[in-house]
Amino acid sequence: MCGFIGYISEDPITFANLKKANDHIICRGPDKNIFFNNENKKFKNNINKYFHFEFNRLSIIDLSEEADQPMHSKEYDNILMFNGEIYNHQELRKELESGGVRFNTDHSDTEVILNGISKQGLSFIEKLNGQFAIFFLDNKENKAYLIRDRLGQKPLYYSLDNNNLIFSSNFLSISTVLKNKNINFNSLNDYLNVGVIPGKNTLIKEISEVMPSQIIELDLNELKILNIHKYWEIDKQNGSSDFNKEEFFSLFNDSVEIRQIADVPIAYFLSGGVDSTSILQSAFETSNEKINTFSVTHENNKYDESTWSNMASNTFKTNHNTETITNDIDIGTINDSLDSLDQPYFDPSVVPSYVLSNLISRHYKVAISGDGGDELLCGYDRIIKSQNIKNRTKLADFLFYLYPSFLGTGNKILRHSKDISKSYWSFHEDKKLMNLLNLVPNNSFRDEYIDYDKNPTLKDLMKTDYKFFLSEMMLFKVDRTSMANSLEVRSPFLDYRLIEYVLNSNLSFIDFEYPKKIMKDYLAHYFDNSFLNRKKQGFVFNVEDWVYDNISYLDSELGDSIITSEFNKNILKSLSLNKTRINGIRIWKLFVLSKFMKRI
Repeated sequence: MCGFIGYISEDPITFANLKKANDHIICRGPDKNIFFNNENKKFKNNINKYFHFEFNRLSIIDLSEEADQPMHSKEYDNILMFNGEIYNHQELRKELESGGVRFNTDHSDTEVILNGISKQGLSFIEKLNGQFAIFFLDNKENKAYLIRDRLGQKPLYYSLDNNNLIFSSNFLSISTVLKNKNINFNSLNDYLNVGVIPGKNTLIKEISEVMPSQIIELDLNELKILNIHKYWEIDKQNGSSDFNKEEFFSLFNDSVEIRQIADVPIAYFLSGGVDSTSILQSAFETSNEKINTFSVTHENNKYDESTWSNMASNTFKTNHNTETITNDIDIGTINDSLDSLDQPYFDPSVVPSYVLSNLISRHYKVAISGDGGDELLCGYDRIIKSQNIKNRTKLADFLFYLYPSFLGTGNKILRHSKDISKSYWSFHEDKKLMNLLNLVPNNSFRDEYIDYDKNPTLKDLMKTDYKFFLSEMMLFKVDRTSMANSLEVRSPFLDYRLIEYVLNSNLSFIDFEYPKKIMKDYLAHYFDNSFLNRKKQGFVFNVEDWVYDNISYLDSELGDSIITSEFNKNILKSLSLNKTRINGIRIWKLFVLSKFMKRI
């Protein structure tokens, strides 16, 4: 994993500003810093403008200098900067070598991408199995391409006007460089409603995000976008083949195995849940080495899963390490967790995610996680409840309208709506908070994730989970909290082959009376029903107690923020009347935004 920034401009570039910009991404690649620019030419180029390409490397595959980036191909005269890992790079290298392509590195996945695109064109991207954000420069054509992986595991932002192109692994890096920037209040509105900024827009009008599976083609002569297209569409995965358990587990075990390939030792996230334990079992049954596992425990028993993670660790005889989050977690840890984010993100699970990544990073550069299991196997409550037609009533919409805004989101009412789309989005939106803030939610962002005018099928909802919840929320959190600690996270359940296999099946293996039955059956040889059938526990911490115990601090933080100056000065008082977890999360959401607005 790594981080990079690039700047191409008609005007001279102020390198002091780029130094500040790069400060935001050094954590993504602290092992080595390399840059190309007009003053430090390491390749002949056709760029008739000022430019600066800077790369921070976290060395994991092929640790040699030959594998450093930015990487230039002398044979094809192209340049690549790439953040991520390609898990099938060895077989792709053999394919390219059989076609006469020569390599300068021993086993660099970076050079595989560089030579693959140079030799076979952009269609080579479709062969990549991995997580990646790519800048590819075609020096002969004087074109550049910004490319992102299928699900959006790795970030890539850009800003483009007539005189400047800036792109980076980090939103704040670009914000630091921009001379003129304006707050995007539509994005601010979306954040207050759903807790993230969805889609290609960001909190600054002048900065956009490359979307998952997107390729943006750029003309470097005129600094303009020539074309934007997707090389993979999850919406097109819609078959009805018979589901074969043996075929599924063959793909699953391979996805775990190929993510163990590294030139450095690896570790495993272990929550004790079905997903992380399934991955651990697969690794245990195919590896001869002792496995290293890490968990976060909680002083508060309500949120602690150490019983289950310890059980899994003991079963598979791992080297297990834990870090405990105390009831009086200090503000420094809270702030460090939030400072890892380069865009506002409301979910308090960012704190245990940061703490766990920090713990692992003291000893390892790579960790394997269970992210994506719930999306693949319909494990979330919102999906399960969407299929229960009996509990749906037209009365839910009316009762939701009457529900007092200060009490909560109203999800427990609206989830019973006859309208499945309304039911689904009630798990994500907080229209009642918008009422308290005297704001009208902008619902247009939904169009990117689901057809709101039709009654969605189960697969429609699964795909929306991938496009919205997974890409915009979970993968954002995992990437930022891990890379702030210079830790690469790999997720076998996110292997696109598994996703295509499930979505092109008839879903006959799904049993909503017994969620994620297929993985529980897989684990049943080692674990009893008490382990397999316990209530699902989220990766959280006691945010409500922390918020109300620190309300004076939060009041001072929010006192001079855009929240109180632009919206509702009494919002904190209103939300403190009913000290529930929901209201605690709402205050937390405003606190996160307040802190972030001071950084841009």
